[in-house]
Amino acid sequence: MESPNYTNMDPSVFFLLGIPGLEQFHLWLSFPVCCLGTATIVGNITILVVVVTEPALRKPVYLFLCMLSTIDLAASVSTVPKLLAILWCGAGHISASSCLAQMFFIHAFCMMESTVLLAMAFDRYVAICHPLRYAMILTDTIIVRIGMVAMMRGSLLMLPCPFLIGRLSFCQGHVIPHTYCEHMAVVKLACGDTRPNLVYGLTAALLVIGVDLFCIGLSYALIAQAVLRLSSHEARSKALGTCGSHVCVILISYTPALFSFFTHRFGHHVPLHIHILLANVYLLFPPALNPIVYGVKTKEIYERVIRVFQRRQGTGIKAAQ
Repeated sequence: MESPNYTNMDPSVFFLLGIPGLEQFHLWLSFPVCCLGTATIVGNITILVVVVTEPALRKPVYLFLCMLSTIDLAASVSTVPKLLAILWCGAGHISASSCLAQMFFIHAFCMMESTVLLAMAFDRYVAICHPLRYAMILTDTIIVRIGMVAMMRGSLLMLPCPFLIGRLSFCQGHVIPHTYCEHMAVVKLACGDTRPNLVYGLTAALLVIGVDLFCIGLSYALIAQAVLRLSSHEARSKALGTCGSHVCVILISYTPALFSFFTHRFGHHVPLHIHILLANVYLLFPPALNPIVYGVKTKEIYERVIRVFQRRQGTGIKAAQ
């Protein structure tokens, strides 16, 4: 791999270093990244095809799942190609405008995903606590509005970011010790007053992760209260079973996010490569695992995926005959 010349770099170009300290393992790390990227594309496209082609799955919970799959696909496209280019051949050069665009879209998609997960928690709350009003509350119009709110929330919260970054001068070089243009990694290269960026980053994180986790926790507290009132053990198990997939997805999504957030701000003695690995786990694992969790734990989706593959297999056999 050719070593880039950091000293004579164009000031309008940044260089993504990858994972400092693990450069010798970049090629090996590219294999799990490639597998996760492939799983993300195949899994989420499968979910979208199955839900769109099966009229029985045109329910709010599956429409929210389609939103989640669409966001995961978009987030993967924003990160995986450049990440693989860095790991395979050290192609870390990225223009300032492309860096800002990548930063905007990655963080905006993460915020949109958090909003959709909150909407899915609300869906489970209504389904269990107010089953008779479920169809009346979660109408198609409301679902479309929730999708628009998710898009607007992520976009508007990220809107100040390019302007706050654009006002900075980067006197400490243009080499970003990361695999993508992460907000704080870019801010650390700047000289001058970066307090507005620090306040903005912390505020945005609290408004998304803090508020959404609180509301999701409140939803499940109310769900648990309603389930415990049920007299039948079978009814309680069935009600809790409908939440299993969503709880798994929440744990998969928020656990690495929280680890990354707290180690970035308070883990000053944590090695840099651990910070970067955690950030990449947060970006790569949830999009790849979400469709697997819903495909395995949701009976309706599992049965229809099997049916689609059997139908294609049967078509292939007939064509061969």
